[in-house]
Amino acid sequence: MTTPTTALPTLSLADTDPADLTVDAVVIGVHSQDGAEGSAGELLLASGAESIAAAFDGKLTATLAVLGATGGAGEVTKVATLGTITAPVLVAVGLGAEPVGAAPAPDTLRRATAAAVRALAGAKKVALALPLSDDAEDSGAPALRAVAEGAALGAYRFTGYKAKPAAARKDPVSAVSVLVPDAKEQTAQSELKRAAVVTTAVARTRDWVNVPANLLRPPTFADEIAEAAAKAGLEVEVLDEQDLTKGGFGGVLAVGMGSAAKPRLVKLTYTPASSTKSVALVGKGITFDTGGVSIKPPQGMWEMKSDMAGAAAVASTMIALAELKPAVAVTAYIPIAENMLSGEAYRPGDVVTMRGGKKVEVLNTDAEGRMILADAITLACESNPDYLVETSTLTGGQVIALGKRIAGVMGSDELAQRVKAAGEVVGEPTWPMPLPDDVRKTMESDVADILQVSAGMERAGHMLQGGVFLREFVAEGVEWVHIDIAGPSFNSGEPTGHWSKGGTGVPVRTLLALIDDIVANG
Repeated sequence: MTTPTTALPTLSLADTDPADLTVDAVVIGVHSQDGAEGSAGELLLASGAESIAAAFDGKLTATLAVLGATGGAGEVTKVATLGTITAPVLVAVGLGAEPVGAAPAPDTLRRATAAAVRALAGAKKVALALPLSDDAEDSGAPALRAVAEGAALGAYRFTGYKAKPAAARKDPVSAVSVLVPDAKEQTAQSELKRAAVVTTAVARTRDWVNVPANLLRPPTFADEIAEAAAKAGLEVEVLDEQDLTKGGFGGVLAVGMGSAAKPRLVKLTYTPASSTKSVALVGKGITFDTGGVSIKPPQGMWEMKSDMAGAAAVASTMIALAELKPAVAVTAYIPIAENMLSGEAYRPGDVVTMRGGKKVEVLNTDAEGRMILADAITLACESNPDYLVETSTLTGGQVIALGKRIAGVMGSDELAQRVKAAGEVVGEPTWPMPLPDDVRKTMESDVADILQVSAGMERAGHMLQGGVFLREFVAEGVEWVHIDIAGPSFNSGEPTGHWSKGGTGVPVRTLLALIDDIVANG
């Protein structure tokens, strides 16, 4: 069965007076004033709402205050216009306190726009009259790009396999116009086009992550990636279990052979007309993780369908690159397996010979992600890339250390800082973590080259153990980084900001921003 594709709203630019637009709703921004965010008090309309305010004869902020609006970031207040403007509904979305001498931060705009568009489910056409400025780049991202991304991602909803929609369910917004000074201006058009490509990549990632594991087993997932990538114009190679055996991919085989659905490794290549740098991307593709012989507790195990979020993000990033066409060569290595318990499953105490010959003593079959990633990292390093970027839902330790929104970053110091900066640009926060030598000392094996997990630390510093293990398979001289997205890749709570419930699409936008940085700065 092919993964359902979630349609995002069409994005367009308009330079018409928002008070005169024939749409179902107009969205404006509102600030809390004098630090009054979160409490009743004076409100201040954001730029872009001037004609709307005039149509309400200066009474709009008072009306919003009566309805309980405070200007708090992401707060949504709806007003029936009763013919005051052409659109029947006006939405005021909170942008927090008015910035001093600048427009709102791009991520504030992104999250607020998403909240407003999500709240307008049932409307078909929506116009956004939000504050945009050429220098609205507090974190390096243009305001227009942030608003457009927020609009598309806020409308995302995965309905998957419902036989029919519930009668009360309202369809997401299907068309969004962003108000700009000049709708034909080339930079604005380019920003909108990029936002459409990027959000489509995020939506594809979310779709894959949200699919139940029985419908996206390793061969199926590999086939879907290959089909989408080939359609985008990428070079595609898929290794099956026979190819993996011939190639010495012991880690992938050890994890994947316990399942009736055998493992795969997908290689995707983007080669521009000219480039001076090369990047390798690696993403973990465990389509379901039972823990194997070291079986997981049942509570929340259903979320392990999302253990392939890193692979989904890397594949979607590659498909986006084929359309964005940056001047840097990028190759993705995507190992895919299902960690199941059977008579063929690998065991604690096994010694596995990895790609390249290094031998690993297994202590915990639930630390399977690092096993398949090590093989893929070794393969990637054989091509001597300038940068290697790997992302995975690797450890519960990431969630314990940094929570559900902040990814952990480990690896080469300079590249880790560049990843952190890229995440700040797009609103996907990360935090660099150390790779201590004393952790490596606890991973010495009596019978092999390295233990798969620490023998002495148990789960202490578990995120760091994963990074230390992966470092062993990175070739000398390769700048590398590991992004642990165990928390941020899946949102089990209610939608918030530009995050949907379920798969979030993290870190697609970070990867694309990092590649932009490599193109610009080498």
